[in-house]
Amino acid sequence: MWALVIILLVFSFLPVYSASANLAYIGKGTGNTTKFLVKHFGHVVIGLGLLYSVHKIPYRYFRGLSVLLLPVVIILLGYTAMQGTVMGGASASRWMTVPVIGMKFQTSTFAFVVLMAYVAKYLASIKDKVVTFKESILPLWVPVGIILMLIVPFNLSTAVLIFAMILLICFVGGYPLKYLLAMLGVGFVALTLFVLTAKAFPGVFPNRVDTWVSRIATFGGEGDSDSTYQVERAKTAIANGYIVGVGPGKSVTKHVLPQSASDFIFAIILEEFGIIGGLIILSLYLFFLFRLIIISTKAASVFGQLLVIGVGFPIVFQALTNMAVAVNLIPVTGQTLPLISSGGTSILMTCMAVGIVLSVSAQREEVKAREKIKEDEMNPLDVLSEAI
Repeated sequence: MWALVIILLVFSFLPVYSASANLAYIGKGTGNTTKFLVKHFGHVVIGLGLLYSVHKIPYRYFRGLSVLLLPVVIILLGYTAMQGTVMGGASASRWMTVPVIGMKFQTSTFAFVVLMAYVAKYLASIKDKVVTFKESILPLWVPVGIILMLIVPFNLSTAVLIFAMILLICFVGGYPLKYLLAMLGVGFVALTLFVLTAKAFPGVFPNRVDTWVSRIATFGGEGDSDSTYQVERAKTAIANGYIVGVGPGKSVTKHVLPQSASDFIFAIILEEFGIIGGLIILSLYLFFLFRLIIISTKAASVFGQLLVIGVGFPIVFQALTNMAVAVNLIPVTGQTLPLISSGGTSILMTCMAVGIVLSVSAQREEVKAREKIKEDEMNPLDVLSEAI
Protein backbone atom coordinates (compact mmCIF):
# COMPACT_ATOMS: atom_id res chain seq x y z
CA MET A 1 0.00 0.00 0.00
CA TRP A 2 2.84 2.39 0.84
CA ALA A 3 4.51 1.60 -2.48
CA LEU A 4 1.31 2.18 -4.47
CA VAL A 5 0.68 5.56 -2.83
CA ILE A 6 4.26 6.75 -3.37
CA ILE A 7 4.28 5.57 -7.00
CA LEU A 8 1.06 7.45 -7.77
CA LEU A 9 2.20 10.60 -5.96
CA VAL A 10 5.61 10.65 -7.65
CA PHE A 11 4.05 10.04 -11.06
CA SER A 12 1.54 12.86 -10.45
CA PHE A 13 4.27 15.49 -10.86
CA LEU A 14 4.55 14.78 -14.60
CA PRO A 15 0.91 15.28 -15.66
CA VAL A 16 0.25 18.04 -13.11
CA TYR A 17 3.29 20.06 -14.18
CA SER A 18 2.39 19.59 -17.83
CA ALA A 19 -1.36 20.23 -17.48
CA SER A 20 -0.90 23.35 -15.36
CA ALA A 21 0.34 25.19 -18.46
CA ASN A 22 -3.13 26.52 -19.28
CA LEU A 23 -3.62 27.68 -15.68
CA ALA A 24 -0.38 29.65 -15.92
CA TYR A 25 -1.85 31.87 -18.64
CA ILE A 26 -5.26 32.53 -17.04
CA GLY A 27 -5.89 36.16 -16.17
CA LYS A 28 -2.60 38.03 -16.16
CA GLY A 29 -0.51 34.89 -15.91
CA THR A 30 2.96 34.89 -17.44
CA GLY A 31 3.03 31.20 -18.31
CA ASN A 32 5.26 30.30 -15.37
CA THR A 33 4.28 26.76 -14.31
CA THR A 34 6.94 26.45 -11.62
CA LYS A 35 4.70 27.84 -8.90
CA PHE A 36 2.10 25.17 -9.64
CA LEU A 37 4.77 22.47 -9.39
CA VAL A 38 5.99 23.89 -6.06
CA LYS A 39 2.41 24.11 -4.78
CA HIS A 40 1.75 20.50 -5.76
CA PHE A 41 5.01 19.43 -4.12
CA GLY A 42 3.89 21.12 -0.90
CA HIS A 43 0.55 19.30 -1.00
CA VAL A 44 2.29 15.96 -1.55
CA VAL A 45 4.74 16.51 1.32
CA ILE A 46 1.98 17.56 3.73
CA GLY A 47 -0.18 14.66 2.53
CA LEU A 48 2.56 12.12 3.20
CA GLY A 49 3.15 13.64 6.63
CA LEU A 50 -0.57 13.39 7.38
CA LEU A 51 -0.66 9.81 6.10
CA TYR A 52 2.24 8.77 8.33
CA SER A 53 0.78 10.52 11.37
CA VAL A 54 -2.69 9.02 10.95
CA HIS A 55 -1.38 5.51 10.36
CA LYS A 56 0.39 5.64 13.75
CA ILE A 57 -2.95 6.16 15.53
CA PRO A 58 -4.53 2.86 16.70
CA TYR A 59 -7.60 2.48 14.51
CA ARG A 60 -9.88 1.77 17.48
CA TYR A 61 -9.63 5.48 18.34
CA PHE A 62 -11.46 6.34 15.14
CA ARG A 63 -14.65 5.02 16.72
CA GLY A 64 -14.79 7.90 19.17
CA LEU A 65 -13.23 10.43 16.79
CA SER A 66 -15.92 9.82 14.17
CA VAL A 67 -18.64 10.59 16.73
CA LEU A 68 -16.85 13.73 17.97
CA LEU A 69 -16.13 15.02 14.46
CA LEU A 70 -19.62 14.43 13.06
CA PRO A 71 -21.13 17.64 14.57
CA VAL A 72 -17.99 19.53 13.49
CA VAL A 73 -18.49 18.32 9.93
CA ILE A 74 -22.13 19.41 9.90
CA ILE A 75 -21.18 22.88 11.17
CA LEU A 76 -18.40 23.19 8.57
CA LEU A 77 -20.75 22.14 5.75
CA GLY A 78 -23.34 24.66 6.87
CA TYR A 79 -20.73 27.42 7.11
CA THR A 80 -19.34 26.49 3.69
CA ALA A 81 -22.79 26.62 2.12
CA MET A 82 -23.30 30.14 3.44
CA GLN A 83 -19.96 31.60 2.40
CA GLY A 84 -18.92 29.37 -0.50
CA THR A 85 -17.51 30.78 -3.68
CA VAL A 86 -19.38 31.53 -6.90
CA MET A 87 -17.69 30.32 -10.08
CA GLY A 88 -18.75 31.60 -13.47
CA GLY A 89 -21.93 33.04 -12.02
CA ALA A 90 -23.00 29.68 -10.66
CA SER A 91 -23.28 28.74 -7.04
CA ALA A 92 -20.42 26.40 -6.13
CA SER A 93 -20.38 26.47 -2.36
CA ARG A 94 -17.91 23.65 -1.96
CA TRP A 95 -14.93 25.46 -0.46
CA MET A 96 -14.36 27.37 2.72
CA THR A 97 -11.39 29.62 3.32
CA VAL A 98 -9.28 28.56 6.28
CA PRO A 99 -8.67 31.59 8.52
CA VAL A 100 -5.14 32.97 8.92
CA ILE A 101 -3.49 30.90 6.17
CA GLY A 102 -6.15 31.74 3.58
CA MET A 103 -6.16 28.24 2.03
CA LYS A 104 -9.36 26.99 0.38
CA PHE A 105 -10.65 23.70 1.75
CA GLN A 106 -13.39 21.47 0.31
CA THR A 107 -15.39 20.39 3.34
CA SER A 108 -17.45 17.71 1.58
CA THR A 109 -14.32 15.59 1.07
CA PHE A 110 -13.52 15.74 4.79
CA ALA A 111 -17.17 14.95 5.58
CA PHE A 112 -16.90 11.88 3.33
CA VAL A 113 -14.10 10.33 5.40
CA VAL A 114 -15.67 11.15 8.78
CA LEU A 115 -19.12 9.90 7.77
CA MET A 116 -17.79 6.59 6.44
CA ALA A 117 -15.88 6.02 9.70
CA TYR A 118 -19.02 6.83 11.68
CA VAL A 119 -21.17 4.41 9.67
CA ALA A 120 -18.51 1.69 10.07
CA LYS A 121 -18.60 2.28 13.84
CA TYR A 122 -22.40 2.00 13.93
CA LEU A 123 -22.53 -1.17 11.82
CA ALA A 124 -19.84 -2.78 13.98
CA SER A 125 -21.89 -2.00 17.10
CA ILE A 126 -25.00 -3.77 15.76
CA LYS A 127 -23.17 -6.77 14.33
CA ASP A 128 -25.02 -10.02 15.16
CA LYS A 129 -27.97 -8.01 16.50
CA VAL A 130 -31.48 -7.84 15.10
CA VAL A 131 -32.08 -4.16 14.41
CA THR A 132 -35.33 -2.74 13.10
CA PHE A 133 -35.47 0.09 10.61
CA LYS A 134 -37.04 2.37 13.23
CA GLU A 135 -34.16 1.78 15.64
CA SER A 136 -31.57 2.70 13.01
CA ILE A 137 -33.17 5.92 11.80
CA LEU A 138 -31.80 8.23 14.49
CA PRO A 139 -28.25 6.85 14.93
CA LEU A 140 -27.64 6.04 11.24
CA TRP A 141 -29.89 7.67 8.67
CA VAL A 142 -30.46 11.05 10.33
CA PRO A 143 -26.71 11.98 10.32
CA VAL A 144 -26.36 10.59 6.79
CA GLY A 145 -29.40 12.54 5.61
CA ILE A 146 -28.27 15.83 7.17
CA ILE A 147 -24.82 15.64 5.62
CA LEU A 148 -26.15 14.66 2.20
CA MET A 149 -28.69 17.49 2.25
CA LEU A 150 -25.87 19.96 2.92
CA ILE A 151 -23.76 18.56 0.06
CA VAL A 152 -26.32 17.84 -2.69
CA PRO A 153 -27.15 21.46 -3.63
CA PHE A 154 -23.54 22.27 -4.46
CA ASN A 155 -21.80 18.97 -5.20
CA LEU A 156 -24.22 16.37 -6.55
CA SER A 157 -21.57 13.91 -7.75
CA THR A 158 -19.91 13.72 -4.34
CA ALA A 159 -23.28 13.29 -2.61
CA VAL A 160 -24.22 10.45 -4.97
CA LEU A 161 -20.83 8.80 -4.41
CA ILE A 162 -21.21 9.09 -0.63
CA PHE A 163 -24.72 7.62 -0.73
CA ALA A 164 -23.58 4.73 -2.94
CA MET A 165 -20.67 3.96 -0.60
CA ILE A 166 -22.98 4.13 2.43
CA LEU A 167 -25.26 1.55 0.82
CA LEU A 168 -22.25 -0.62 -0.04
CA ILE A 169 -20.77 -0.62 3.45
CA CYS A 170 -24.23 -1.22 4.97
CA PHE A 171 -24.69 -4.22 2.68
CA VAL A 172 -21.27 -5.62 3.60
CA GLY A 173 -21.95 -4.90 7.27
CA GLY A 174 -25.07 -7.07 7.26
CA TYR A 175 -27.69 -4.31 7.37
CA PRO A 176 -31.02 -5.79 6.14
CA LEU A 177 -31.32 -5.63 2.36
CA LYS A 178 -34.99 -4.66 2.44
CA TYR A 179 -34.13 -1.57 4.48
CA LEU A 180 -31.37 -0.64 2.03
CA LEU A 181 -33.79 -0.91 -0.89
CA ALA A 182 -36.21 1.31 1.02
CA MET A 183 -33.48 3.91 1.59
CA LEU A 184 -32.55 3.75 -2.09
CA GLY A 185 -36.14 4.61 -2.93
CA VAL A 186 -36.19 7.41 -0.36
CA GLY A 187 -32.98 8.82 -1.81
CA PHE A 188 -34.39 8.80 -5.34
CA VAL A 189 -37.61 10.51 -4.27
CA ALA A 190 -35.69 13.12 -2.22
CA LEU A 191 -33.40 13.93 -5.15
CA THR A 192 -36.38 14.24 -7.50
CA LEU A 193 -38.17 16.61 -5.14
CA PHE A 194 -35.02 18.69 -4.77
CA VAL A 195 -34.57 19.00 -8.54
CA LEU A 196 -38.21 20.02 -9.01
CA THR A 197 -37.94 22.56 -6.20
CA ALA A 198 -34.72 24.00 -7.59
CA LYS A 199 -36.33 24.33 -11.04
CA ALA A 200 -39.35 26.06 -9.51
CA PHE A 201 -37.16 28.48 -7.50
CA PRO A 202 -34.02 28.99 -9.64
CA GLY A 203 -32.80 31.90 -7.53
CA VAL A 204 -32.03 29.62 -4.58
CA PHE A 205 -29.39 27.50 -6.34
CA PRO A 206 -28.29 29.52 -9.39
CA ASN A 207 -27.54 27.36 -12.44
CA ARG A 208 -26.73 24.15 -10.51
CA VAL A 209 -29.69 22.09 -11.74
CA ASP A 210 -29.22 23.52 -15.22
CA THR A 211 -25.60 22.39 -15.06
CA TRP A 212 -26.61 18.83 -14.16
CA VAL A 213 -29.22 18.70 -16.93
CA SER A 214 -26.70 20.11 -19.40
CA ARG A 215 -24.12 17.48 -18.50
CA ILE A 216 -26.62 14.65 -18.89
CA ALA A 217 -27.80 16.10 -22.20
CA THR A 218 -24.20 16.40 -23.35
CA PHE A 219 -23.58 12.75 -22.52
CA GLY A 220 -26.64 11.85 -24.58
CA GLY A 221 -25.34 13.86 -27.53
CA GLU A 222 -27.92 16.63 -27.19
CA GLY A 223 -25.87 19.36 -25.53
CA ASP A 224 -24.92 22.66 -27.12
CA SER A 225 -21.39 23.57 -28.23
CA ASP A 226 -20.49 25.07 -24.85
CA SER A 227 -21.57 22.05 -22.83
CA THR A 228 -19.77 19.59 -25.12
CA TYR A 229 -16.51 21.56 -25.22
CA GLN A 230 -14.70 19.71 -22.42
CA VAL A 231 -15.80 16.28 -23.60
CA GLU A 232 -14.72 16.94 -27.19
CA ARG A 233 -11.31 18.30 -26.09
CA ALA A 234 -10.81 15.21 -23.89
CA LYS A 235 -11.58 12.96 -26.86
CA THR A 236 -9.07 14.89 -28.94
CA ALA A 237 -6.39 14.38 -26.28
CA ILE A 238 -7.05 10.66 -26.14
CA ALA A 239 -6.95 10.37 -29.94
CA ASN A 240 -3.61 12.23 -30.04
CA GLY A 241 -2.07 9.82 -27.54
CA TYR A 242 -3.01 6.62 -29.38
CA ILE A 243 -0.88 3.67 -28.17
CA VAL A 244 2.34 5.07 -26.66
CA GLY A 245 1.50 8.78 -26.33
CA VAL A 246 3.23 11.93 -27.53
CA GLY A 247 5.61 12.01 -24.57
CA PRO A 248 5.71 13.66 -21.12
CA GLY A 249 4.99 17.39 -21.27
CA LYS A 250 4.17 17.34 -25.00
CA SER A 251 0.39 17.48 -24.75
CA VAL A 252 -1.19 20.03 -27.07
CA THR A 253 -4.75 19.69 -25.80
CA LYS A 254 -3.79 20.82 -22.28
CA HIS A 255 -3.81 24.43 -23.52
CA VAL A 256 -7.50 24.29 -24.50
CA LEU A 257 -8.93 21.72 -22.06
CA PRO A 258 -10.40 23.30 -18.90
CA GLN A 259 -9.61 21.48 -15.64
CA SER A 260 -6.84 19.56 -17.42
CA ALA A 261 -4.84 19.37 -14.17
CA SER A 262 -7.74 18.05 -12.07
CA ASP A 263 -11.03 16.70 -13.43
CA PHE A 264 -9.67 15.76 -16.88
CA ILE A 265 -6.10 14.88 -15.99
CA PHE A 266 -6.59 11.29 -17.14
CA ALA A 267 -7.19 12.58 -20.68
CA ILE A 268 -3.82 14.35 -20.53
CA ILE A 269 -2.20 11.15 -19.21
CA LEU A 270 -3.65 9.24 -22.17
CA GLU A 271 -2.37 11.89 -24.59
CA GLU A 272 1.16 11.99 -23.19
CA PHE A 273 1.58 8.32 -22.20
CA GLY A 274 -0.88 6.64 -24.54
CA ILE A 275 -3.19 3.73 -23.91
CA ILE A 276 -0.29 1.80 -22.39
CA GLY A 277 0.26 4.49 -19.76
CA GLY A 278 -3.46 4.70 -19.07
CA LEU A 279 -3.72 0.94 -18.58
CA ILE A 280 -0.78 1.01 -16.16
CA ILE A 281 -2.49 3.70 -14.07
CA LEU A 282 -5.75 1.74 -14.15
CA SER A 283 -3.87 -1.40 -13.06
CA LEU A 284 -2.35 0.45 -10.10
CA TYR A 285 -5.78 1.48 -8.84
CA LEU A 286 -7.13 -2.05 -9.31
CA PHE A 287 -4.16 -3.41 -7.38
CA PHE A 288 -4.92 -0.77 -4.75
CA LEU A 289 -8.44 -2.26 -4.55
CA PHE A 290 -6.96 -5.75 -4.23
CA ARG A 291 -4.77 -4.64 -1.31
CA LEU A 292 -7.80 -3.05 0.37
CA ILE A 293 -9.65 -6.35 0.17
CA ILE A 294 -6.66 -8.23 1.63
CA ILE A 295 -6.28 -5.75 4.51
CA SER A 296 -10.02 -5.83 5.20
CA THR A 297 -10.24 -9.62 5.31
CA LYS A 298 -7.24 -9.80 7.67
CA ALA A 299 -8.42 -7.04 10.00
CA ALA A 300 -8.53 -8.01 13.67
CA SER A 301 -12.12 -6.80 14.22
CA VAL A 302 -15.40 -6.16 12.43
CA PHE A 303 -14.91 -2.42 12.88
CA GLY A 304 -11.49 -2.65 11.22
CA GLN A 305 -12.95 -4.54 8.27
CA LEU A 306 -15.76 -2.06 7.75
CA LEU A 307 -13.45 0.93 8.28
CA VAL A 308 -11.13 -0.22 5.48
CA ILE A 309 -14.08 -0.69 3.14
CA GLY A 310 -15.68 2.60 4.16
CA VAL A 311 -12.70 4.91 3.71
CA GLY A 312 -10.68 2.87 1.20
CA PHE A 313 -13.14 1.75 -1.46
CA PRO A 314 -14.31 5.32 -2.28
CA ILE A 315 -10.75 6.14 -3.40
CA VAL A 316 -10.89 3.45 -6.07
CA PHE A 317 -14.46 4.25 -7.10
CA GLN A 318 -13.58 7.93 -7.41
CA ALA A 319 -10.59 7.03 -9.59
CA LEU A 320 -12.73 4.84 -11.84
CA THR A 321 -15.33 7.63 -12.04
CA ASN A 322 -12.70 10.17 -13.11
CA MET A 323 -11.39 7.81 -15.78
CA ALA A 324 -14.89 7.01 -17.03
CA VAL A 325 -15.63 10.73 -17.42
CA ALA A 326 -12.41 11.31 -19.36
CA VAL A 327 -13.27 8.61 -21.89
CA ASN A 328 -16.94 9.70 -22.02
CA LEU A 329 -18.43 6.57 -20.46
CA ILE A 330 -20.48 8.62 -17.98
CA PRO A 331 -21.53 12.31 -17.73
CA VAL A 332 -19.09 14.87 -16.35
CA THR A 333 -19.03 14.68 -12.54
CA GLY A 334 -16.19 16.90 -11.35
CA GLN A 335 -14.44 14.09 -9.44
CA THR A 336 -10.64 14.28 -9.33
CA LEU A 337 -8.18 11.41 -9.84
CA PRO A 338 -7.04 10.54 -6.30
CA LEU A 339 -3.31 10.99 -5.55
CA ILE A 340 -2.65 12.30 -9.09
CA SER A 341 -4.87 15.33 -9.76
CA SER A 342 -3.77 18.70 -8.43
CA GLY A 343 -5.67 20.07 -5.46
CA GLY A 344 -4.70 20.21 -1.83
CA THR A 345 -7.99 18.96 -0.36
CA SER A 346 -8.10 15.91 -2.62
CA ILE A 347 -4.53 14.87 -1.82
CA LEU A 348 -4.78 15.52 1.93
CA MET A 349 -8.10 13.73 2.44
CA THR A 350 -7.02 10.78 0.28
CA CYS A 351 -3.82 10.50 2.31
CA MET A 352 -5.85 10.65 5.52
CA ALA A 353 -8.08 7.82 4.28
CA VAL A 354 -5.06 5.72 3.29
CA GLY A 355 -3.53 6.44 6.70
CA ILE A 356 -6.63 5.02 8.37
CA VAL A 357 -6.40 1.90 6.19
CA LEU A 358 -2.72 1.48 7.07
CA SER A 359 -3.59 1.92 10.75
CA VAL A 360 -5.81 -1.15 10.49
CA SER A 361 -3.06 -3.03 8.66
CA ALA A 362 -0.39 -1.96 11.19
CA GLN A 363 -2.55 -3.14 14.08
CA ARG A 364 -2.81 -6.55 12.43
CA GLU A 365 0.98 -6.71 12.04
CA GLU A 366 1.42 -5.84 15.73
CA VAL A 367 -0.92 -8.67 16.71
CA LYS A 368 1.04 -11.08 14.52
CA ALA A 369 4.33 -9.88 16.04
CA ARG A 370 3.03 -10.42 19.59
CA GLU A 371 1.82 -13.88 18.64
CA LYS A 372 5.24 -14.68 17.15
CA ILE A 373 7.03 -13.55 20.32
CA LYS A 374 4.63 -15.61 22.41
CA GLU A 375 5.30 -18.69 20.27
CA ASP A 376 9.09 -18.20 20.51
CA GLU A 377 8.89 -18.05 24.27
CA MET A 378 6.82 -21.23 24.59
CA ASN A 379 8.43 -24.64 24.89
CA PRO A 380 7.52 -27.40 22.41
CA LEU A 381 4.99 -29.01 24.77
CA ASP A 382 3.23 -25.68 25.26
CA VAL A 383 3.10 -25.13 21.49
CA LEU A 384 1.56 -28.60 21.01
CA SER A 385 -0.94 -27.90 23.77
CA GLU A 386 -1.83 -24.49 22.24
CA ALA A 387 -2.34 -26.07 18.82
CA ILE A 388 -4.63 -28.74 20.25
